[in-house]
Amino acid sequence: MDGTSMSGRCLCGSIVFKCNGAPNWTLHCHCESCRRATSSPITTWISVPRSAFAFTRGVPRYFRSSPGVRRGFCENCGSPLTYENERLEGEIHLYAASLLDPNYVSPSCHTFVDEQLPWFEVLDDLPRFATTPLNDASPIRMGPKKKLD
Repeated sequence: MDGTSMSGRCLCGSIVFKCNGAPNWTLHCHCESCRRATSSPITTWISVPRSAFAFTRGVPRYFRSSPGVRRGFCENCGSPLTYENERLEGEIHLYAASLLDPNYVSPSCHTFVDEQLPWFEVLDDLPRFATTPLNDASPIRMGPKKKLD
């Protein structure tokens, strides 16, 4: 990661964004809300400073998924793009898969593994938190429940 800028877009290209600077953090989330928002077993998030983020083409539509939370998506192709929480005013969360170069970022942990689907496992050695690193003093484990041979 060079720390200068990263760009991304929706599937159809109607919405394009850019962020200058390095992410605050990158992590894998296993919570039910994120799974439902993406129809996938896991979501990889990037937190960036709101002041460093801009849409350079198009603007998303928004869905209020819970009190104080809105999720941005492309109304043409349906691609999920952003997560915004009123409690985290200074940042915006982006889906790592929406980056033009997803290799730009590297996740540091897994969150909400208490909600992880039992049939899905990621075989990395990253720390796993029951909820979030902010709420949990230490990870519940390092790496997957069990490694495949």
